[in-house]
Amino acid sequence: MIKGFKMKLYPGQEEEYEKRHNELWPEMQDMIHEHGGKNYTIFLDRETLTLFGYIEIEDEALWAKGADTAINRKWWDFMADIMETNPDNSPVSVDLKNVFHLD
Repeated sequence: MIKGFKMKLYPGQEEEYEKRHNELWPEMQDMIHEHGGKNYTIFLDRETLTLFGYIEIEDEALWAKGADTAINRKWWDFMADIMETNPDNSPVSVDLKNVFHLD
């Protein structure tokens, strides 16, 4: 299953966002894989500061369980100062409808 979603950076945080992801904690990488995520890519629209995420997941329920892990919550807290977040520090994320896919 392929998921697409968008999030939003605060102005001036483009380099910091990229830096933090280039130094992604091994425990966070493990959590993503353990919860069925692979081929995870995030793109940035520099004009709007909109992030577009693409990830392939095995199962929606398994993937959703990753949000409740301690490492994921720690990551959300770590990222909250540079992007739009909800009250629990989860990123404001909007799922996108897949309208076309070509292998």
